Amino acid sequence: MSPRREHFLLLLLLLVDPAAAAAAEGCERTYGVLPCTTTAVGNLFLVLSYGFLMYKAATCLSSGSELLLQILGPGIVGGLFLPILGALPDALLILVSGLSGSKETAQSQVLIGMGLLAGSTVMLLTVLWGFALLRASATFRIILPQSIHKTKKGSGVSVDLQTSYAARIMVISVVPFIVVQLPKVFKFPSGQRVAVLLSLVAAALLMLSYCLYQVFQPWIQRRRLEYAKLKHVISGIFKHAQKLEALGRLLNEDGTINNLAIQKLFRHIDSDSDEMLSRAELHAFILGIQFEEIDLDTADAVDKVMDEFDISRNNYIEEGEFINGISKWLRKAMHAAAASHGYSNKFLDDFHLKTRAEHNKLIQRSDEVAESTDSPTWRSWTCVKAVLLLLLGTAIAALFADPLVDAVHNFSLATHIPSFFLSFIAMPLATNSSEAVSAIIFARRKKQRTLSLTFSEIYGGVTMNNTLCLAVFLALVYVRHLKWDFSSEVLIILIVCIVMGLFASFRTTFPLWTCFVAFLLYPLSLAIVYVLDFVFGWS
Repeated sequence: MSPRREHFLLLLLLLVDPAAAAAAEGCERTYGVLPCTTTAVGNLFLVLSYGFLMYKAATCLSSGSELLLQILGPGIVGGLFLPILGALPDALLILVSGLSGSKETAQSQVLIGMGLLAGSTVMLLTVLWGFALLRASATFRIILPQSIHKTKKGSGVSVDLQTSYAARIMVISVVPFIVVQLPKVFKFPSGQRVAVLLSLVAAALLMLSYCLYQVFQPWIQRRRLEYAKLKHVISGIFKHAQKLEALGRLLNEDGTINNLAIQKLFRHIDSDSDEMLSRAELHAFILGIQFEEIDLDTADAVDKVMDEFDISRNNYIEEGEFINGISKWLRKAMHAAAASHGYSNKFLDDFHLKTRAEHNKLIQRSDEVAESTDSPTWRSWTCVKAVLLLLLGTAIAALFADPLVDAVHNFSLATHIPSFFLSFIAMPLATNSSEAVSAIIFARRKKQRTLSLTFSEIYGGVTMNNTLCLAVFLALVYVRHLKWDFSSEVLIILIVCIVMGLFASFRTTFPLWTCFVAFLLYPLSLAIVYVLDFVFGWS
């Protein structure tokens, strides 16, 4: 009988009678029920089948999370439970990769968990990041601070400032990887077990901190909005004062603060000349400033200025308090100008434009959070649907994680392909497919709001990989006394996270060419692991 016909018959037997197939090939069935095989073709079929089921589990979890977020909004649900649920398929696969069998079997299979951890992170930051940018790329205009009339055109995308914060958090999340590698770097093998424990604690604390940040983000968002409103009101005062020629300029020619001009501004606002500014006088002055760009609540603006300037808390702003307050904000404006493009005569106008743009972006984000439906019937049905999807996704992931790991391990034995490379390439396709589809759909809309959401979700997914999934992996290594021998894998995670994270932390516009840099990092990562492990013998 030809090998091809034999493989076909075994595959057919695997489908028709799994017990007979297991007996014929001498393999152990997962849970005593699911099919097993020792052939490459049969295990490939099982990998594809279980991978598809894990994809459906990830899709159910993603859909249920989005529905639950619509009903309950951010806060505890959106900040604590949903990030954990999103990382659940990867975490379960990592857990079962070294949970069963002898210590030697666990040490062999745990490579699958590390391959999934590294492959998921690298795929998100290279392939998915690059495709999202490529799909969303459109002609954009960058307004240069030196002159509001100069523009630079190019092909790429633009995201908001909050997305860069998500990238910075992602960079910080690599700290546990650095901690666990310290004994390897300093040639101190006896300290490896302690390093694993310290790294586990660090990963758990970082995950908790990230979830708490997500929980309190709406509160943080409101605080940012309040501060942005205050900045815009102060910048409006500066702009208005520049138009009052009798006052003189707020800054001298050498860039120092002109206290005399600030005193004149104080007296201009102080209509009753009692050397104190009341709420009524501030209200009249702010009402006279043209804030046509935004819908300004004048009473709210007065409260913010009074709270900022009234140090003595006597409900009046005295001349000294006014001069100190204006001087402080002028220094902030000059510092912002120096940080971005350098001091110029028009920097106060630029500061006003910048604060207006920041205010409008935060207003837009706040409106998105506030959007919801009030229909009780809709909320009840959606809540039930969300819970059922979450339960179904969790059950599928828990049930088929172990069989998938076994199938990948057996396929690796049958084909002599290292299990790390199989799990690095194949398994993230199953666990991250729903995120990939969602990201590309959002990217197609080519709006800054949806693009910011796309990239923020990518950075958030990597952060959970670096904290929750790594914590699960480290706990497995520590509890089962496994050997830590993953230097090349950790290296590529650090390279990709730090390079992409730092790049995304300090800019909000990405030219089209940056997607090709991201794409190149994926094969480069595989090449680095292969060379270090099989040429230099790191593993």
